Amino acid sequence: MSDIKERIKNIYPAAEFEEGEDLLVIVAEADWHHVAERLKNEKGLEFDVLTALVGMDWKESLGVIYYLTSTSRGWDMISVKVIAAGDRDNAYIHSVSDLWKVANFQEREVYDLLGIKFVGHPDMRRFFLRNDWVGHPLRKDYDADPKLNPIRLEDEVNEDDTRSFEIDSNGQLKEVPGKVFAAEDYVVNIGPQHPSTHGVMRFRASIDGEEVKKVDVVSGYIHRGIEKLSEGLGYPQILHFTDRMDYMSAHQNRHCLCMCIEKALGLEIPRRAEVIRVMMDELMRISSHLLSFGCTAMDLGATTAFFYGFRERELVLDIFEKTCGARMSMNYNVIGGVIADLHPDFVKDVKHLIEIMPDRLKEYHKVFSGNIIAMNRLKGVGMLSREDAVNYDITGPSGRGSNWSCDCRKVRPYSIYSELDFEEVLLDGCDSYSRYMVRMKEIEQSCRILAQLVDNIPEGDIRAQVPKIVKLPVGRWYQQVEASRGTFGVYIESTGEKTPYRVHFQSPCFNLVGVMDLCCTGNMIADLITIGAALDFVIPDIDR
Repeated sequence: MSDIKERIKNIYPAAEFEEGEDLLVIVAEADWHHVAERLKNEKGLEFDVLTALVGMDWKESLGVIYYLTSTSRGWDMISVKVIAAGDRDNAYIHSVSDLWKVANFQEREVYDLLGIKFVGHPDMRRFFLRNDWVGHPLRKDYDADPKLNPIRLEDEVNEDDTRSFEIDSNGQLKEVPGKVFAAEDYVVNIGPQHPSTHGVMRFRASIDGEEVKKVDVVSGYIHRGIEKLSEGLGYPQILHFTDRMDYMSAHQNRHCLCMCIEKALGLEIPRRAEVIRVMMDELMRISSHLLSFGCTAMDLGATTAFFYGFRERELVLDIFEKTCGARMSMNYNVIGGVIADLHPDFVKDVKHLIEIMPDRLKEYHKVFSGNIIAMNRLKGVGMLSREDAVNYDITGPSGRGSNWSCDCRKVRPYSIYSELDFEEVLLDGCDSYSRYMVRMKEIEQSCRILAQLVDNIPEGDIRAQVPKIVKLPVGRWYQQVEASRGTFGVYIESTGEKTPYRVHFQSPCFNLVGVMDLCCTGNMIADLITIGAALDFVIPDIDR
């Protein structure tokens, strides 16, 4: 990383650095957009992925920490700290949504929850909360008095109003009003109460006949404020939130949070616990992909295939129930390892699952994958180029369906994944069918991982010794894992107390829903449903 420091100094001599888990560069707001452009495009740096965007309130100032990744440099990651200009009522940072498209929704989230305005952003609306919400909840001085924000039953007024911000000739922040849709657009609602939105997600689509012209994503119907709640809880108390975000990535998400805390504490995890965690992660991945298979089929009207997928998924849930005591919110990973040892039937049940899955997968392909209706509805639909997948940071099966090698288990190995023999599944169709097929093939690879471990679970402790009261040292940490739908990240900033100063969950589904407009525009309105199914987002993972 020393050469990165030199290269950054060459393009930005005023750069300041902070040592920590990763290289942190401090950039003045006035220089930020220019520096960001150089960081992305400069030969030898080429930070082509905006991995995370964390809004911060340091009390004396507001700002953002950006995590940037360079795939050409072996997935090297740096962080950049930018303190917002202006006072607290008019804090602003120049937008980078023109450089990394994933910043579009990310910056809207920061504006919504911290009130930082992004200059040059084309659509500066709140993302989760109503436009008439009073205050910004992630600020440290936020007034949570319910009288300020009573439950409102009436619709939002001026729902189509948006705005952008620019700096005028006097150096002052200037607001420019705009509209989401043109006055002549014909707009239809899909959701929030709709079985094929897979949860309470609302899409407003402007259409010309049956062709989609634009999709506006309206989120926040089940937003629970997990990141704000975490600021008042001890580290062990935060763990249960991760099971309830993407509940089909419960084990992987919780594994990630535990690893982030363990990294800060310098804990060494017992080998038995590491093996158990990875096996549970892969069982979770199989369960998730089976659900995705069934729901994609159901959205196309293939009811039989739906029940086929749930038949094998029940076997995975039975394994979870025996060891974890629950079928969905397992609460199994804990700081230092796992909360309980494996059930006596675990090895037998896992062996049975990996024995039957090859034949069951053939059955799925026979009944659905090769069906002419399924292929017509999925092939060539919802196109997402590799370039767009990188620009929008679409990881997981959806990114790999666009031939982007982005499997965190391979490119940034963690736990014991570097010791395991498995393949990263890549397809180059860049369409809904490729995204669907990647999941089918990943089930095979998860079974392959389980087969390597099921007879090699070591004896020993299932968790390390952890202090009764967990306090992280002063600092900040970021950890990633390969969840069922892509790269899941956890950011923690600590002031040395038993509660975190800031926790941010970077969920893959937040990015997935960000390409709905791109993937749906030009397709038929009926294709919006299949495109959403193939992207496979889970709403609570978005509405954190």
